[in-house]
Amino acid sequence: RLDHLVSRTRSQSAELLARHGRAPRRMFGQNFVVEPETVRRIALLARVGRGDHVLEIGAGLGALTMALAETGADVAAVEIDDGLVAVLRENVAPHHDVRVVHGDAVRLDWDAPLAAAPSWTVVANLPYNVATPLVADILDELPKVRRLLVMVQKEVAQRFAAKPGDEAFGAVSVKVDYWATARIVGEVSPAVFLPRPRVASSLVEIIRRDKPAVDAPFAPMFAILRQGFAPRRKMLRRALDGVVTAEDFTSAGVNPESRAEQLTLAEWSRLTLAQQDRGGAASDEHRKNGSKENESL
Repeated sequence: RLDHLVSRTRSQSAELLARHGRAPRRMFGQNFVVEPETVRRIALLARVGRGDHVLEIGAGLGALTMALAETGADVAAVEIDDGLVAVLRENVAPHHDVRVVHGDAVRLDWDAPLAAAPSWTVVANLPYNVATPLVADILDELPKVRRLLVMVQKEVAQRFAAKPGDEAFGAVSVKVDYWATARIVGEVSPAVFLPRPRVASSLVEIIRRDKPAVDAPFAPMFAILRQGFAPRRKMLRRALDGVVTAEDFTSAGVNPESRAEQLTLAEWSRLTLAQQDRGGAASDEHRKNGSKENESL
């Protein structure tokens, strides 16, 4: 029954895994949510219902999948683990609005999974080891995803939502701000997971803007930004030597002795536009990195 599937406890989840000869796999960052109220809380915070399309990444045993299905939304549940896909398919079989996608979300061709609708909400308990590059890639490359509610390591959530001056502020904070608004909407105890992680988790909501927050084009700006953030706490006139000139700093109204973590998104935009007006350009390698490589973001 659906209620039983959504309400599976820690012991029931462990029994289910054992029956199928499976165990949580560290290589996939698997920590399954086994507290019924937590999955219902996430589904409520997701604010989805009939007519909405939800992309769940890392569906695992399907507890959150079924809580989302109970809202009436259509759910595409992505799972990488070969051994869990069969378990997941069995668990969600009673609900015809759930489609299981077997694949690696980091490398998946999203055209087919997202073809069913023009607008999607991502709701996911993301593996800690891929959360940052995956969210960055979704913002960069999947405009159909209009909103995300993701459970991630607490310090990662803080980086997603950080502003200049915050201790957690970094390159990924600027990237999120470029495409979206972000706020932490809840905390999650390690006690609700199987196995229990050693760190706390947070729920962060990310809502895509109708257009980027600033005028600077994406690839050139993030090529400069990545170079600026590469040497931590180094003055920008040194970090950006050879790419941004003293005249660019003056034209943009940016202090060349600032450090990358002190600049606002608007300042990065002005610096990029000043460089472009001069006719300067980041190297081909940096331009490529700015548009495609998010590992350090």
